[in-house]
Amino acid sequence: MVFIMTLTGKAHIFGDNIDTDAIIPARRLNTIDPKELASFCMEDIDANFAGRVKPGDIIVAGSNFGCGSSREHAPIAIKMCGISCVAARSFARIFYRNAINIGLPILVCDELLGGTKEGDIIEANLAEGVVKNVTTDKEYKTEPFPGFMQKIIEAGGAIEYIRGKSL
Repeated sequence: MVFIMTLTGKAHIFGDNIDTDAIIPARRLNTIDPKELASFCMEDIDANFAGRVKPGDIIVAGSNFGCGSSREHAPIAIKMCGISCVAARSFARIFYRNAINIGLPILVCDELLGGTKEGDIIEANLAEGVVKNVTTDKEYKTEPFPGFMQKIIEAGGAIEYIRGKSL
């Protein structure tokens, strides 16, 4: 199977140190329903965020995105909200791991935030490691996903990847 994954969507901009409580507030963790979690995504930062997201949109953020707790609810809420990818200057390690485990592509792209405005159209080629701001026609280089991570993302997450492997 060839991994060709180019994601395109509108940019939603966030700054540095967006923690898991900002992504999905602790008071909303009385459910494990992914669709319900998605409806509360980023509500304490932007009450209308979940309602504005269109399938395929991309979060562009600063440093240390997903810091705080190790809860998997945060990347689940982002993915189920319709976000196809998160591109940030850096990620908290446990968030990075949780995102890959549920099949949410995330890219470390240091310069994208400075060259992107809310609503710009972003195109991310995961296999080549190129992120393009289509609105400004600027390209940014990032690390392409290693082969094993491409397979996990393509399968929809680690569990689906393992289910698809013949033992």
